Amino acid sequence: MLSRDILDGAVCIQLLPRAAYSAHDPAQWHTLGVTLERQKGVHAINSDRRVDFDTFPGVLAQAPIGVDVFSESMSGGEYLVLRMDRHFANCHLPMLDHRIQSAGNIRALRVAQKIRRALISPQVDHLSLEQTAMSLVELARPAHDRPQRLKWNALKPVLDQISELYRQPLTLEQLAATYGCNALRLLRDFTRAVGTTPHAYLIEIRLQAARHLIEKTDLPLAIIALEVGFAHQSHMGSAFRQHLDITPGDYRRRSGSPA
Repeated sequence: MLSRDILDGAVCIQLLPRAAYSAHDPAQWHTLGVTLERQKGVHAINSDRRVDFDTFPGVLAQAPIGVDVFSESMSGGEYLVLRMDRHFANCHLPMLDHRIQSAGNIRALRVAQKIRRALISPQVDHLSLEQTAMSLVELARPAHDRPQRLKWNALKPVLDQISELYRQPLTLEQLAATYGCNALRLLRDFTRAVGTTPHAYLIEIRLQAARHLIEKTDLPLAIIALEVGFAHQSHMGSAFRQHLDITPGDYRRRSGSPA
């Protein structure tokens, strides 16, 4: 987990990794979180009743102080969370008595990805990180927080297909056939529900798989690139630089993984 305090400790930014977890968020923090990966598990919001969840990337969730959130997953998923103290939350966010969330929040997903790049970067630009974090807080204000009612069940087979076949070259037509609609309709519905295009989602899954292999194995980068579905090592390197602002080699050195 990467963690950094900003604004004199009023806000703590945490990048939670894709890993099995069982967590109970402390009720003394006002939390703002964005899913960077699809997650499945069970949670209990301010009660003892546990229910299944299947959360897409691009979900912006907000839980005020006093609302207990229990969450558990066998596989987890990368998740960015801002934990804010009472004074900061009262000054910048609306008073809430329950947890709220909005799906398909493209802007929140983009901001969260930018924060992730800043946290992973060997040289953290503190001013840029603080400004980006504040832009995420701004998105959580009432004018921007309009939960969308989407029929997610129809898209779940498409996400499953990408998750299972990400090593292979997929086409929009293939995914549309799984969805049962034409390619344009899939593109529109997928982007609205997930907050990103199918191709960007595929690249994100490949990046997550590559990061895992870089961290946990000593496989050559060229082999890892092919293993996770990139055409070659340079292709993977371009994706790392574009989405994470770091090269695979630098990422390996930074993570302390096997050389």
